[in-house]
Amino acid sequence: MAPRVQLEKAAWRWVETVKPEEIRQEHIELAYRINLPACKRGACRRNCKGNPNCLVGIGEQAWLGEIDESAFHSIDDPNSERREKNTFVGLTNLGATCYVNTFLQVWFHNLELRRSLYQCQNSRAEEHDTESDYEPQSICEHLQYLFALLQNSNRKYIDPSGLVKALGLDTGQQQDAQEFSKLFLSLLEDTLSKQKNPNLRNVIQQQFCGQFSYVTVCNQCGRSSALPSRFYELELNIQGHKSLTECVTEFLKEEKLDGENRYFCETCQSKQNATRRIKLHSLPPTLNLQLMRFVFDRQTGHKKKLNSFISFPEQLDMGPFLEEKQDEKCVYELSAVLIHRGISAYSGHYIAHVKDARTGDWYKFNDEEIEKMEGKKLQLGIEEDIAETVKSQTKKPKCSKGYHCSRNAYMLVYKVQQEESSGPIRTNVEVPAFLQRLVDQDNHKFEEWCSEMTDMRKQSVDKGKAKHEEVKELYKLLPARDGEPYEFIPLDWLKKWLDDSTNSTLLSLHMHRYRATKCSLHPSRSALVI
Repeated sequence: MAPRVQLEKAAWRWVETVKPEEIRQEHIELAYRINLPACKRGACRRNCKGNPNCLVGIGEQAWLGEIDESAFHSIDDPNSERREKNTFVGLTNLGATCYVNTFLQVWFHNLELRRSLYQCQNSRAEEHDTESDYEPQSICEHLQYLFALLQNSNRKYIDPSGLVKALGLDTGQQQDAQEFSKLFLSLLEDTLSKQKNPNLRNVIQQQFCGQFSYVTVCNQCGRSSALPSRFYELELNIQGHKSLTECVTEFLKEEKLDGENRYFCETCQSKQNATRRIKLHSLPPTLNLQLMRFVFDRQTGHKKKLNSFISFPEQLDMGPFLEEKQDEKCVYELSAVLIHRGISAYSGHYIAHVKDARTGDWYKFNDEEIEKMEGKKLQLGIEEDIAETVKSQTKKPKCSKGYHCSRNAYMLVYKVQQEESSGPIRTNVEVPAFLQRLVDQDNHKFEEWCSEMTDMRKQSVDKGKAKHEEVKELYKLLPARDGEPYEFIPLDWLKKWLDDSTNSTLLSLHMHRYRATKCSLHPSRSALVI
């Protein structure tokens, strides 16, 4: 016979010999098993239904052992928000602004651009009273402040919402990243052109602008006409190509103008068959190469992404592509790779791999998270592991030493290689005093927030420890002792009370009440009160 059934029979055996009018207190106590000894911890696998004095398995184990302090609060360690030593600062993704964050990190690491932006006049910041929050107005002011924070902030990451709002961008919609790059540089160029300092007016042109011309030759008379043009980035078609060299070669190749596309020759005064090609005349210190991964699909009427592999070198010699080399510096070093992770042109995630100009180390910038690559080497790694359909799966080609292969890179940034004879490279960029004052103000606010969060954590932990001791003390008082008054309380209520880790007020009330009356409690499955 099962122990529970045996207890049940023993509890009610007296009914066979005792008349109803003869029932006394001792009979009731037998029926409800009041005098059964309390179960000891570890003796029961679960709460005994046949013993009202069993206080095992009701949630007490969470209170009677050692408790991790983190169980007493839901506040993260504020120091997890603190910038680690010798690392860079991340940028918050405001919803769908990862593409903006990647470009901001690339431009921040352009030391010449950062240095020039710091020199821009900003009377609003210079005259700002640090008792109130600084609110930049122009694009230039926003970039100045953002770059200063990226350089000297104590925070692990900062919020770029001020700049994003000033640009009028929709934070919930992913924009065309390549188009954004062109428009932003154009806007920044226009803003800087209004600076009083003449050295700052042409910063964008000096850093990013090159020269080429469209040269058309008439097949009939041989007349050659050139249309000069500036570029801030070269847009390279990647369809059908495997390497960056192939892409640049196609960009510069000769194009036939015939049929409906014939050229009107000024000499012949009529439309003639002709050839046209692009001639590169000069290259900027920072060479932006857009790999045109996002193309218009005429069949669907929508954009699509080309997920084909393209190899590109760490060192790029543009000499063979220039028309007149003269004293032009033609050898470039890879300084940034912008990645679009995903197979669709309308979704995915943008990250940037950027080389630190001061140390030569490579870093991966992924919004708030920043990872330093090992061994001063670019490691694209998981960026190439995108989900593809079976039909579109392609095997990654083997890359020669000094080359990288990617099916997700959509922009490559190259910096002209400095010759040793040209002297040491200026890698130190100082934040001007008027901006550093604003950074110090923000750092002070951050430190105050850290102290406040630390105090809140400590208060929660102290309260939790106090309750921990109270529960342990009260738990010892719960079993009824012989001769003491007792009451029945529902077992579910007792479980809920032990599980309620926040209701310290209710706990204190019960502690006061039952200590004062010296009552013991019997858990029950009903609310019967004796």
